[in-house]
Amino acid sequence: MIEVEVKARADHRKIKKLLEGMGAQAIGIEKHHDTYYNAPHRDFAKTDEALRIRLRNGEAVLTYKGKKLDSVSKTRNEFETPVDGENARSILLELGFVETAVVKKTREVFEFDDLTIDLDSVDGLGEFIEVEIVADSDVDHHRARLFGFLAKLGIREDESIRRSYMELLM
Repeated sequence: MIEVEVKARADHRKIKKLLEGMGAQAIGIEKHHDTYYNAPHRDFAKTDEALRIRLRNGEAVLTYKGKKLDSVSKTRNEFETPVDGENARSILLELGFVETAVVKKTREVFEFDDLTIDLDSVDGLGEFIEVEIVADSDVDHHRARLFGFLAKLGIREDESIRRSYMELLM
């Protein structure tokens, strides 16, 4: 699965009003506690990969994100699976993986057509918007759609941020 994603700083009060006016559907609020790991055999900071265990509303998910596929967005291959958080952490540590960072955020999720819109309040960083779509092909078309959607919210393409929250915190 390819996750086509664009992120930018955003004033949530302003964006929520615009989303409501468009008819976007509020899905819910999630609390995320993400622990990121680095591999013993390669440095994910250098290879532009990410491995994390996310605790979300009491459930754990292991996520691997591959290298970014372009130079203007956060588009990449992504794989997720539900796990027992403590056991997954123990396995990773036993295999030599190292905990590198923790990111805590509150995420308000909206849907509009086939887009997922996340309004993230990240501890230590502030407010952001992430807009994403999952695609099997035609990534360029989907990326252009995301930037077009952000433009409707008053966010320019050159305001997009490719770095992860972990990178921004570090």
